Amino acid sequence: MKVLFVSAEAFPFAKVGGLADVVGSLPPALKRQGVDARVLMPAYGFINHDQFALKLAFTFQFAHRNGTSDVRIYETMHDGIPVYMLQGWPFFGEESSVYTTWDWDVPRFLWFNQAAMAFMWELYGREGWRADVVNVHDWHTALLPFLLVSNRHDPFWQKTASVLTIHNIAYQGEHVGGFLWQAGIAARDHHLLSFHGLQDNLLGIAIAYSDMLNTVSPRYATEIQYPYAGYGLAGIVRDRQQDLVGILNGIDTERWNPATDPQLVRNFDVNNVASERIVNKQHLQSYLGLKVSERTPLIGMVTRLASQKGMDIALPALRRLLLDTDVHFVLLGTGEPEIENAVRRLANDFHWRVRAILSYDGMIAQRIYGGSDMFLMPSHFEPCGIGQMMAMRYGALPVVRETGGLADTVINYDNSPDGRHGTGFVFQWQTSEAVLGTLRWAIDTYHKRPQAWAALQVRAMQQDFSWRKSAQAYIDLYNKAIAKRGA
Repeated sequence: MKVLFVSAEAFPFAKVGGLADVVGSLPPALKRQGVDARVLMPAYGFINHDQFALKLAFTFQFAHRNGTSDVRIYETMHDGIPVYMLQGWPFFGEESSVYTTWDWDVPRFLWFNQAAMAFMWELYGREGWRADVVNVHDWHTALLPFLLVSNRHDPFWQKTASVLTIHNIAYQGEHVGGFLWQAGIAARDHHLLSFHGLQDNLLGIAIAYSDMLNTVSPRYATEIQYPYAGYGLAGIVRDRQQDLVGILNGIDTERWNPATDPQLVRNFDVNNVASERIVNKQHLQSYLGLKVSERTPLIGMVTRLASQKGMDIALPALRRLLLDTDVHFVLLGTGEPEIENAVRRLANDFHWRVRAILSYDGMIAQRIYGGSDMFLMPSHFEPCGIGQMMAMRYGALPVVRETGGLADTVINYDNSPDGRHGTGFVFQWQTSEAVLGTLRWAIDTYHKRPQAWAALQVRAMQQDFSWRKSAQAYIDLYNKAIAKRGA
């Protein structure tokens, strides 16, 4: 089976969110199960060619409605996977970030989708490699399923199946009708598009035209069929529910391993977590300029500061908690300016207990996972979430809202004295009171039920969040997509 991943992001080359982690780690997991997986992404200007050993593979001219583009294809290997990067002026090759502004990102990613079709043709002519399945990710590459259907009169494309992976349905590439027209694209008459009026919504078009669909957790696949989580696309998703599968994301458990992670000052595993992990907590407290105290619970967050992430209910709860409880809080992340300002105010008001690092630093992130006692994720919605998996892998117990992938991965503590059931602490209501009450419950367990805490910690670390099972689920999904094309 040959699978081409087409994505705006892929770790370690370009990362904004969890999309990059999936595209960076799923293809190697598929390769270990016999799949010939490859990746195509833009060759952004900020990517260091020397660092990643990028070599010019080939060039070609791509004719489109607005002219002819000279396209350069660079290639490298990452974890045994061929990664191709597509560059073409003025769309890709000089930017300093993955995303820019909406009115520029839409035409450049539309061009990328069209150029990706030309790339696949060129790759076959040069190497004889043709994808059985094209796996597109979110709205940035969502036009490809439509382009494949539009070209199925050509025998070359007749047996190429498409799979759309929805990482976050809230981001859709909507109101792009004018850009589609400028790019020479007119959505064909399709009953799903006509019924739901989504001719100018890129994600809606992909949902209509993809052979198979998946989300990044089973719970999220159900949630997006309802208006509260579907963001205007619930109807069209429900129409495709027979072709929709929820597959939980995994993490690279070899790379993210507390027993070998070089970013930790003391490595540990489930056999010595009780005695060795505390060294990482003490080092983190010292590094942050907080009072070094084994008894003081340390709450960590590594997050994008977006409204989705529930900071509007978390910050009031934390403020009330910090007024009367001996607790430390550290946050690493960046995002919306108003949320950043609110985090700064909390850090200033409780400067002896709170640290806010409004940037992203991989080393500090690993130390937060490895040194925090609790890891807070109060998301309003969470398609999958990687943070709670990383936290459990490193022995930090998650405090999460029951939604999406958080509900699929965190087992609520049963409040038993010996902690016979659970891997974290779960709440349902989207309120500050729910966050506060659950944090107090976790802190009370930490202080008064050390046996239960230790049992939860070991059980959390033993959870299998590798890609092994999920990779097989993707293979099954690809086979269904291929069967639809009669391949």
